[in-house]
Amino acid sequence: MSSSPDRREFLSASALGAAGLPLLAGLQPVRAADAKLDPNLVRLDSGIEPLVRLLEETPRNELVEKVADRVKKGLGYKDVLAALLLAGVRNVQPRPNVGFKFHAVLVVNSAHLASLAGPDNERWLPIFWAIDNFKSSQAQTLKESGWRMRPVNEMKLPPARKAKAAFVAAMEGWDEEAADEAVAALARTASADELFELFARFGCRDFRDIGHKAIYVANAFRALQAIGWHHAEPVLRSLAYALLQHEGDNPAKRDGAPDRPGRKNAELVNRIRKEWVGGKDDAEATADLLATLRDGSERDAAEKAAEQLNAGVSPRSVWDGLFLGAGECLMQQPGIVGLHTLTTMNALRHAYDTTGDDETRRMLMLQGASFLPLFRAAMTGRGKVGDARIDKLEPSDKADGAADVYAELSRDKASAARMALGYLKSDGQAGKKLIDAGRLLVFLKGNDAHDYKFSSAVLEDYAHVTPHWRDRFLAASLFWLKGSGGRDAPIVKRVHAALA
Repeated sequence: MSSSPDRREFLSASALGAAGLPLLAGLQPVRAADAKLDPNLVRLDSGIEPLVRLLEETPRNELVEKVADRVKKGLGYKDVLAALLLAGVRNVQPRPNVGFKFHAVLVVNSAHLASLAGPDNERWLPIFWAIDNFKSSQAQTLKESGWRMRPVNEMKLPPARKAKAAFVAAMEGWDEEAADEAVAALARTASADELFELFARFGCRDFRDIGHKAIYVANAFRALQAIGWHHAEPVLRSLAYALLQHEGDNPAKRDGAPDRPGRKNAELVNRIRKEWVGGKDDAEATADLLATLRDGSERDAAEKAAEQLNAGVSPRSVWDGLFLGAGECLMQQPGIVGLHTLTTMNALRHAYDTTGDDETRRMLMLQGASFLPLFRAAMTGRGKVGDARIDKLEPSDKADGAADVYAELSRDKASAARMALGYLKSDGQAGKKLIDAGRLLVFLKGNDAHDYKFSSAVLEDYAHVTPHWRDRFLAASLFWLKGSGGRDAPIVKRVHAALA
């Protein structure tokens, strides 16, 4: 991530620039009527405002075709991505739950990552799916509350020299109005790196909304890296508002269960040795942590992770335990909570890799360890939790290729996972083949934001897991990927026709 707010430098460092996607902006001239804005609505960058309004005002049944027509006339990928994110933060309220309809915003970066990694001839599919999904969330917000992001109160913004302290105080005090004012000031003066350091800590401090706070932090900053820092202010205002979501009275004034792990781990980080980064990979330590994640409390899990780091175990082996623990949760209950174990670990790992603060990195790892037992507890309230174990998964030799695995996935998830593990052991290129085929199936058959969020996360994290455990992690991930036997999503035919 660039540490400078300069637009050209920021974009040159982004993944989008390296992807070779079209970056030309073929926007139509702005009419006088189009320039009239509601004074009660936050204003966006003047260059992107007309396109955002096109997304906001065009009926859902016409929008794909209208955007496709502009793409064929030269409208660039980056502009569409920016407009999609900004339309989401201006029109979809991230409360009372950071999830549900707000996935229209959370999924933007996931759709972008899928597009970058996808085949050239299908690269627009995730973005157009997300555009159509935005219209659904916009309509739901209008029906429920009519919420739209208002302009910040310019008269109350703290001066630049006081903005950081004001933001920290507001977030620690769970003060929405003060946080909104402070983050607006920070977005205009602080660098992307400075702001990421702040949000990374506040995004992982509490276990509310099954990990969506940490997920939003990672996805918001990654999306901004692609579209440009000059769009940051409304996105960061939305993000701060989301991170302050809570139940009951002010969490700063009580010992709430969702806040307890963060408060305990803020003390535990100081007991980790200074040389913790230089440990050795240890598969047995990973298995030991996995056992604690199965049966221990959130406190036990964090203590075990800290103990291993102090004993000279590498952070990679600790992260292996977290990823495997998340994958096992999904195997035991392939549902909404199980899949969020993996998307949350992906967000925490991204923050861990991105932040330059040593204490924050330790905190992110400990919070990941504490969160997994809490996820398990949440799963028990949603039905039966199975007894499958990721380290005991037995390979099957019934798959000759990725096509066999994904055909079986439509019939039997556990059988497909065993076939995938056997295939991965038999072919050195099987990992790439399974990932490429799995991503394309999400393009064609994905019908939910979680399909994109999940697949982008786990297919990225396959590379983060050490080779000893990597194949088991990918095999477990099949429990939420798409099989080849399902029907294509209705949006696919519509997008193909619109872009033809």
